Amino acid sequence: MNKTWFKSSYSDETGGTCVEVAHLTPAYIGVRDSKHPEGPALTLPPSAFAAFVSHVRQERRP
Repeated sequence: MNKTWFKSSYSDETGGTCVEVAHLTPAYIGVRDSKHPEGPALTLPPSAFAAFVSHVRQERRP
């Protein structure tokens, strides 16, 4: 499993509100604040991460 953190496509480059995501294990996806990579990370099972992304997409619609 690739544990490389990458910046989310939903991150705001100009406002400094960036999150990073990584596939930590087959059972968990990590989400963390890119400004504090040594800080805590939220870990979610893939189904919860999918629900989170779906919610973000709905909130971004005008």
